[in-house]
Amino acid sequence: MKQKVIIVLSVLGIALLCNFYLKNTSSDNNISKNVVDKTLSKAEEIKSFLKKNSKYNKDVFFLLDMRIPSNKFRFFVYDTKKNKITDSGLVAHGSGSATATGELQFSNTDGSLMTSLGKYYIGNSYNGTFGKAYKMYGLDTTNSNAYLRNIVLHSHKKMPYAEQISPIVLSWGCPMLNEKFYLRIQDILDKSDKNILMYIYY
Repeated sequence: MKQKVIIVLSVLGIALLCNFYLKNTSSDNNISKNVVDKTLSKAEEIKSFLKKNSKYNKDVFFLLDMRIPSNKFRFFVYDTKKNKITDSGLVAHGSGSATATGELQFSNTDGSLMTSLGKYYIGNSYNGTFGKAYKMYGLDTTNSNAYLRNIVLHSHKKMPYAEQISPIVLSWGCPMLNEKFYLRIQDILDKSDKNILMYIYY
């Protein structure tokens, strides 16, 4: 009887360990197949862009899908060597982008408090209102005023870390991250010898 109990407990223990391993080693955890497929498609666009623009980091870039609700992971780190999403987290959009219908609107106009779509490169860091932040420069006509609008990548203490049931806090147009998630993004940026691209799309 004692031996049977030990065997059963061992089997349960192995099952629990396997379940834990699968949940914690999947880079696409909590990301649906449709989101992954769309993200991979957008990643191919950036790869093509990088082939013509060698001055940017070709090994990693950031993809932000604004079609995904703000309370779900929609900031994706893409590793070109592994050809996969290696990290993801929450990111706020601009308060001016919110509408009564739930559809987001976007603008490149200063003072709109809206998110701007398009490709960016992330520049030097500086210490601002929210601590360490990174200047952003728009590469498309849809976000060409990013630097003039003071659109930067930064964190905020009110940004949650995990996915939520309700919408999260909004920014003034900046991609705003949770402090814990931001540290991982910051580590990637600070270790890069070339500017990293960010692609915000809808």
